[in-house]
Amino acid sequence: MKHALILALIAVLPTLADAGKFNKKLSVGDAAPEWKDLEGIDGKKHAFAEYKDKDVLVVLFTCNSCPIAADYEERILAFANAHTAPGSKVGMVAINANTIPEDRLDKMKEKAAKKNFPFSYLYDPMQTIAKAYGAMYTPEFFVLNKDRKVVYMGSMDDKSPPAAASVSYLDQAVAAALEGKSAPAETLARGCRIRFNVKREE
Repeated sequence: MKHALILALIAVLPTLADAGKFNKKLSVGDAAPEWKDLEGIDGKKHAFAEYKDKDVLVVLFTCNSCPIAADYEERILAFANAHTAPGSKVGMVAINANTIPEDRLDKMKEKAAKKNFPFSYLYDPMQTIAKAYGAMYTPEFFVLNKDRKVVYMGSMDDKSPPAAASVSYLDQAVAAALEGKSAPAETLARGCRIRFNVKREE
């Protein structure tokens, strides 16, 4: 009976995978790559260390031009407003690595103002941070624990479009990280390919 229950649980989680199956740069448990001097929509330079007082940090790779990222914006905003209010133990930062005209910093500022982003939106025009994280899609999420180890990476939820989703991997991962527990390790992100300017290292 116990064996049958385990098989049943595996069957209902088809998108979960061993860490590193989809991401070719990072595995769960790795130290998260840091950044310095990424320009934000506020005109200031931002560093990874700014979030040192947060017990959990969510790093989101997104952009303006991807329609799938746009479809997720309301859910991302709802997550941020619910989890990252002032005084919260959870921080969140969005990073855009695309360099086509509609994804450049001036357009990022327009998007953030229109949507009233409650989190930092940073520009990675050299694409070094996206490559360091092994990010491939927009949107793609990374959850870091208090020690800034990767505890989750992949999609926000179990289905696309967002309205069809019934399981929020991101919510589960953040809740588990706050409690020091394990969470779904890795899922396959769904979205538009990040537009890397040169051939990406494997």
